This record gives sequence, C-alpha cells and structure tokens, in this order.
Amino acid sequence: MKKLSFLMILLVAAVVMQAQIATNIYWVKFADKANSPYSIDNPEEFLSQRALERRARLNIAIDEYDIPVNPQYLQAVADCGAQLLNPSKWLNGVSIYTTSQSVVDAINALEFVDAVRNCPDFPEAQRDKEIWLANEMKESGKPVVYRDFYGGAHDQVYQLRANELHDMGYNGEGVVIAVLDGGFSGTEEATCFDNMRAEGRLLGVRDFVYGSTSVYSQSTHGTSCLSTMAAYDPNNMVGTAYKASYYLFHTEDGNGENIVEEFNWVSGAELADSLGVDVCSTSLGYIDFDMSQWDHAFSDFDGKTAPMTIGAEIAASRGMICMNSAGNEGGGNCTLGIPADAEHIITVGAVNASGQRASFSSVGPTYDGRIKPDVMAMGEGTYVASGYGSWWPYYNGDGTSFSCPVLAGAVACLRQARPNASVQEICDALRAAGNNVNNPDSYNGYGIPDFVAALGMVDVNEISIDNNEILSVFPNPSKGNVTVTLQEGAEINGITLYDITGKVLYNTANVNEIESAINNLKSGVYTVQVNSEKGNQVLKVVLTK
Repeated sequence: MKKLSFLMILLVAAVVMQAQIATNIYWVKFADKANSPYSIDNPEEFLSQRALERRARLNIAIDEYDIPVNPQYLQAVADCGAQLLNPSKWLNGVSIYTTSQSVVDAINALEFVDAVRNCPDFPEAQRDKEIWLANEMKESGKPVVYRDFYGGAHDQVYQLRANELHDMGYNGEGVVIAVLDGGFSGTEEATCFDNMRAEGRLLGVRDFVYGSTSVYSQSTHGTSCLSTMAAYDPNNMVGTAYKASYYLFHTEDGNGENIVEEFNWVSGAELADSLGVDVCSTSLGYIDFDMSQWDHAFSDFDGKTAPMTIGAEIAASRGMICMNSAGNEGGGNCTLGIPADAEHIITVGAVNASGQRASFSSVGPTYDGRIKPDVMAMGEGTYVASGYGSWWPYYNGDGTSFSCPVLAGAVACLRQARPNASVQEICDALRAAGNNVNNPDSYNGYGIPDFVAALGMVDVNEISIDNNEILSVFPNPSKGNVTVTLQEGAEINGITLYDITGKVLYNTANVNEIESAINNLKSGVYTVQVNSEKGNQVLKVVLTK
C-alpha cells in the first residue's frame, strides 16, 4: 500500500501545483536524508516492479540516490508557508513557490536546509529560445515523400539502417521510452499516433511545469520529436521505434528560461527511472538564463557541474539510456547546451540526408576535453508530425531536436534486441559503429552509427564453433590497450584476425604477436579465430579508441 501511495504521489502530486510567476520560484537544497522512512532494503516502496527488474537484469544496486526526499523535510518547508513544486531525490531538494521573504528566511533557518536559491525570470533569454524553437519548427525546403512503408521518414530511418532492425523483428516492442520536452500539443489528435493509442502504448503523462493533468499544450515541439519514433502511418510516416511504449513529460517552460527547468527535468528523469523506463529522449538544452547569475560558463561544461548534467549522469547509472540533442548553436568552441556535456549519455548532432553535418549543429569539446557530440543522425530536413491536425500533418524541419529522437528510437530497437547489455556497452557500440570512428572530432563525433553493425558489436562475449575458451582478450570492449591471454596448457596451431568485412588482417601462432596486432588497430569491431589441439574458438573484439 505504501508503494502504491508513493508512486501515485509521484504521478499526480503536481496536479495541485498551479503555474506561478518564475520570479517567486526557489530551489531548496537539503543537507541530508537522515531519519527517512524509506530504506534501500525495501526498494519496492519507491521503485516499480519494472524498475526493479531492470536493475536486477543489469546488475545495478539500489543506493542512497534512490531514497526519496525525506517527507518530513518537505512537510516542514510547506509548514513555513511555501508551495511545494517538484522534489528531486537525486539532487536532494525541492523547488518551491512563495512571494514572501519571511517564508524564505524561515526555510533557511531549518537545520536540515543547506541552501535556498532564487530562480527569477526575465524576458531576454526567453526571446532567444523562442527564435531557436521557431527555426526548428519552420518548414525546411520542399517536402520529399517516398511512398514506401516509411513515407517521408524514409531517409532518416534508412540512414541508420534501422529499417533492417525492423526487418529482424526489432521495432521497439516491449521497450519503454520517456520523452521529456516543452509540450505535446496535437499529440492527442494526430493520426500517426492512432496505433500507439489503440494498443495502449501511451503509458502516461506528467506536467512538471504547470502541475496540470495534461501535457497537450504550450508547444507542438514534443509532438514533432515524438513522431520521429512513435509515428505509424504506413506510406506517410513511420518512426524508428513504432512499437515502443511511451511516457510524455513536460519539463520545459515556454514562458521563460529559468534554471528551475533543469530541476524539473531531473524530477522527470527520476520518475522515468521509478517507472522502469529504458530510454530517455530529450530535445532540450540550456546555456543562458533570464537571470544571468545562473548562466552556464564554459567551465560548467565539465560533465559534473550543472544540475541537469548531474541528473543525467545519475539517470545513466540507474540503467536508462539517455539521449540528448547537442543544440543548434553552430560551430565554434563548445556551443553545446546542458546536459549535452554529460559523459555517460549519448549527445546527438545533426546531419542532412547525405550525411553532411548541418551548419547549425552544436559542437564540443567539453571543458575537460571530451569529444561531443557522440554521434550524428538526420536533423536537417527531418520528416516530422506538425501537431496542427489533418490540414498540415507533416513537414520537413531542421534541428538537433529531431536528430536526437530519430536516433533514440533506433536505440530502443537495439535495447529490445540486447536487453541484458549495459548502458556503457550500448553507448560504446554506437560510437564504434559510427562512420567517423577512425577520426572522431567535436563537429561530427564518431559519426552516423550503423545500427546493424552496432547490433553485432554488443554481443562481444559470444564464443562460437565448439565453445572452447582457449584465448581471452581483456578488456573487451576496450578504449586502449588489451591483454591477450592463452589458457594454461593450450597449444595454438594458428590465430587469424579479421576486420568486420571478413578481410584477414593478421595470421600467426604467437599470442604476443596477435596482442600487438590488436593494439595497433583503429576503433572498430574485429574477429579473432583460434585453432588449437583442444578445438576452435571465435570471439569478437570491440575497440573504441
């Protein structure tokens, strides 16, 4: 009963929270989680069965991050006269609304409160965001519609070879995706989602901005992003994960550019985790805010500073594959938007149908020198649903907002095919399968991933032929040098090293020589075949240098 009550609170608490003027919003950071009624020994009280099953399947332990915010702390803040908005267990705090300085002072005086910070709003950054969104939602050239199964989405699906995953039976079925965005106006009426609704695959919605029971307002941006994955309108538009199930979360406030939106997103990601979501797709990014004191300096893009980046890292550590748009700020030095700097998520840049980088696609590197974006997908001329009904159902739009969900849908198909692969294994495979893997940079990352190749890369532990483990390669996948070890007493007749096309790269009977040959290879997927007196062995080696 306690478990059900907690999950119900997560799903509907915001219903009683009315939208407020952002100048009166504050973030309250708690110092600890002491004396909590929740325990990691009883995770069923705050995590759904599906979330627990995902943790068990991926061997991820329950820890203190999973413990909800102490409800006694929340009640004490409310008793001071504040209106509670969205709590965050990962950041251990809560956003609140109040117009009274005396309320703020009373909250600051609570012994378990670490800090109270104001999150006011001014119009300058909001205007910049509106221009950015308007450019994304603008018709991009003359629509090209291929009258095959995928309709106008043909190019964006085929570019990733996601159509071949679909042919194998991997279309996202059984996988749950959370879309965190700025509004889903038109989703409830668009015919391309009829199949999703009829089959009960729209699992739920939550508004972290207004606290309403609907997310179908404010913007059609989320509708367009969702369509690149979920659309099923054969010969008109079919998305990359047309049989997946979906949650829709509204975390971005179209009426302002406020750092509280980062906290909204973290609360949304926490709910996604508790519900057992497999893939999170986010087409949002933050650099400058209406109040300049919250602006993100270049030093913030280090993968561990901004609130949303911290949340994204924790989300990935829970076993969710998190995808985020790189941003639309073009070239230069680190034009990314938070949380695209997070290390353990996939940051997606934009290319056109020919595979050329879109000039608006944001670039890295991060402050600490890591390559971002990670990979690229079609974000220039992307075919999307408009959200404006049957009079204008689809259009071609530009933006990394669209390249991200195109790729996220294909990742859901990969997760369906490889349910036991870790987040790191899947992310490594995406990078290794990129067409720029041998020369990754901060403009194109590792390039456009070949999802058929990525599918083969994830199963790196397969041993075939007669299942004799004669030779081992560690670590595998590897970002650097590997060590090749021969089983004690084994006598090798020959070792052959192949590339992904089957070309012979090296042939020897010496273990040291094959180790040296592997360590001199570029990033990619390779096959090692071993012949010995005890039998034969074939294993895959994945290098992501």
